[in-house]
Parts: sequence; structure tokens; C-alpha cells
Amino acid sequence: MVAKKEIGPTGRPERFFAPPAKLAKHGPARIISLCNQKGGVGKTTTSINLGAALARYGRKVLAVDFDPQGALSAGLGVQAHDVPTIYDLMLGSVKDPHDAIQTTAVTNLDVIPANIDLSAAEVHLINEVAREQILAGVLRKVQNEYDVILVDCQPSLGLLAVNALTASHGVLIPLACEYFALRGVALLIDTVEKVRDRLNPALELDGIIGTMYDSRTLHSREVLERVVDTFGDKVFDTVIGRTVRIPDASVAAKPILDYAPDNAAAEAYLKLAREMVVRGVVV
Repeated sequence: MVAKKEIGPTGRPERFFAPPAKLAKHGPARIISLCNQKGGVGKTTTSINLGAALARYGRKVLAVDFDPQGALSAGLGVQAHDVPTIYDLMLGSVKDPHDAIQTTAVTNLDVIPANIDLSAAEVHLINEVAREQILAGVLRKVQNEYDVILVDCQPSLGLLAVNALTASHGVLIPLACEYFALRGVALLIDTVEKVRDRLNPALELDGIIGTMYDSRTLHSREVLERVVDTFGDKVFDTVIGRTVRIPDASVAAKPILDYAPDNAAAEAYLKLAREMVVRGVVV
């Protein structure tokens, strides 16, 4: 008798994703933007913890804080003031990205920080030639040194988001399992398609990650079901559940994998990293 497979939150049978093999060499990196114009959906949390999970599996990861709030920098405990930041690289006052890259307490995970200065970037860049491609030029200089570059975008679809999408090979959409988060996805997909048509033909939608999922509520289950019905296999099997331990980890400036390794969210991010390798999103 064949054992019946358990059905996961996405309505598909649960799959096992084996830990990825070690890499013989590193680079060039696949650049992935984590993007959603709605705030509070888990972009920064996913950038931090997915980066830490990939790093744990031996991938060299660069996380780029591309949000003036600087939450990714704070969440990984790196200095974001009185140091070179992504803003300085975008404006050209710092030429070498290595001058802005900081190591973290997580092995294999580096960061280019950001602070509130980045909020002025769109004004300063508005008259620049090829202004949509400035971030691509910055990341190109270090692309061969990493396996994955994750760009944590601000909750906006302005010039900074377009820069991130133009620089990227793929885009991940963290989507909170809430109705209002669902409403804006069509607009984001439209922006991705416009960037692909006009600026970056290689850009792909790598997938949608359900976040803040609460299986106890009908609302969460219905939103996730609707997303799967609309986007099919583009929705990752791995779903990130809601937990109070993630905000606690942010305050401690640690990934959930280090702060609460036995928490379900820590295993979920490790599973997400494994699923990304199996899907071919990253090596």
C-alpha cells in the first residue's frame, strides 16, 4: 500500500527538497530582486533569512539594502551611517563596491548597506543618462565574486525599483497572505513586464513566496489558494508562517536561523533555499 502524501498549504502534495551539493567554484552571481510595492509583506525578512539560508548551504551571498529605511542593514547588524553605502555607489562618489561591502556575523553573507540618504537618489538621478541602469553597473563589478545577489527593494515602483529590476536576472515577490497584499500584485507584474520589454529582456519572474501565513484563519488559506489559482507553479511550495520570533530576531540583529534555529520559520527558510536550488532559480 502506497502512503498518501500530505497536502501542503498550497494545495499540492508536500515535497522533500534535498540539501544542495557543494559548489566547486563561486560565481558569477544570479541577481534577484525581492520586490513588492506594498510594505510589511516580508521583503526584508525574506532577504535576510533567505540569504542566511543560502549562505548556510555554502553559497556566497551579497545582500543589497536598496531601501532608505535601512531595515536589512539593521537586521544584519551592519553599520549604515558614516560608511559608504549603496547611495554613494549610485551617485558615483564611491567608485568601488568593495569599499561599501561589509561582512556579517553569518559566514558567506555580505551586505551593501543603505540609510535615509537613499531617499534622495531618485531626485539626483532623474537627469542622468541611462539612469535605470546605474545599479546594474555597480553590481557588475562584484558579480563574479558571489553566487547570489539579493536586492531588497523599497515598497515602491519608482526609479529605484526599476533600477533593481533592470539589474536583475529574476524577481521574487514575497506576498503576505492577506487580501490587501494580494490587490497590488497585478500592478507589480505589469511593471516587471514593462521592464522586461523596454530595459531588461532577460528578466524573469522567479516566483511568489507566501509569507505571514496562518493556517488557523480561513482568510489566510483563501488568499493563498487564490494566488495559486492565478499563478500556478510560480508560487513556491514553501510557505513562511507567521511567528513572533521573527520580529524578535530582527531586534537582535540576527537571522531567525541563528536566533531561534528550532523555530518553524527557520526550517521554512532553509526549505525555501533548497526549493530554489531544485527549481534552478539559484545554483
